[in-house]
Order: sequence, then structure tokens, then C-alpha cells
Amino acid sequence: MNDIIEKVRVYGDPVLRKKTDPVTVFDKELSELVENMVDIMFEYKGIGLAAPQVGISEKIITIDASFGESVDDIMVLINPEILHVEGEVSMEEGCLSVPGVWEEVVRPEKVTVHYTDVNGEEHKIDTDGMLARVIQHEIDHLEGILFVDRISSVKRTFLAKTLKSIAEGETV
Repeated sequence: MNDIIEKVRVYGDPVLRKKTDPVTVFDKELSELVENMVDIMFEYKGIGLAAPQVGISEKIITIDASFGESVDDIMVLINPEILHVEGEVSMEEGCLSVPGVWEEVVRPEKVTVHYTDVNGEEHKIDTDGMLARVIQHEIDHLEGILFVDRISSVKRTFLAKTLKSIAEGETV
């Protein structure tokens, strides 16, 4: 793990395309990393953040389960795994790593997820709606998948110039 997280990585950074490794050590260093991720998530006004977005190839997700309403409703999912999906719904998504881009993405409406918390305790959650979407979006990051990979090839073609600009460090 890195001692210092500088910024959120954006489209074009190779770390965003790597599959992550499971977390095996649940210690003070992990807790500090999670705290740092939560701070960055709020600093960038995000509702979810996956470790690859801050340059760390490990299976760690932080989520503001209040969606901007409270700083006290934080979820930390370590080594999350989707066990079951149900239904289908389309909703507009954006991403801190693809700034300025918003597109409709079809995802399962309900999910059951197994995960470990920062203390190494296992949990299972059944959820739907926005929380289910955010969890799926962040788990995609752990697999090297970005939300723009889930839109049609036609839409991706229209976004190609914008994505290239983001990858080259230009403000969109």
C-alpha cells in the first residue's frame, strides 16, 4: 500500500485497468488507508471511491451511503463479491476518474454482496436502488472496468475525443 495518496487517477492511467488483489492484512495501515480514501472521496465530492482510483491495486471500496447528506454514513467494503443480481435498470452515471462525462448505464437493480469490513469481519448485504448501483460501479473498478465500458460502442465512439482529452490531462 502507498503511504501517500496524491490525487484521484483519471481515464488513461493504467492502474484503472488492472484487476486488484485481495486484502489479506487487516491492520492499522489498512485503517489509515481507508480513512484517507474517505477524506479524498469527500474532497472530490464523490459518493464512492475504489482503491485503484487512488493508485492502489487492492480490493477496497468506500461509499457515502447517505449520498452527500451526512458524513456519518460511510460503508467500507473490502474484498467485495457480488453473490446475486436481480432485475435491470438504466440510470445516468458519472465517475471521479472520468470527469465531466455522464452516460446512461444499465445495471442489475438489486444485488447481494459479501464483503469484509476494515476489522476483518465478514458481512452480507442485500440492497437495491442507488446503493446497489454505486456498489456495482465501484466493484467494476476493482476489475479494471470503467462505466464507459458499459455503454454502447456508438456512444463510446462519440465520447472518444473527450476520453482522449481526459487521458492527455486536458480539462473537459
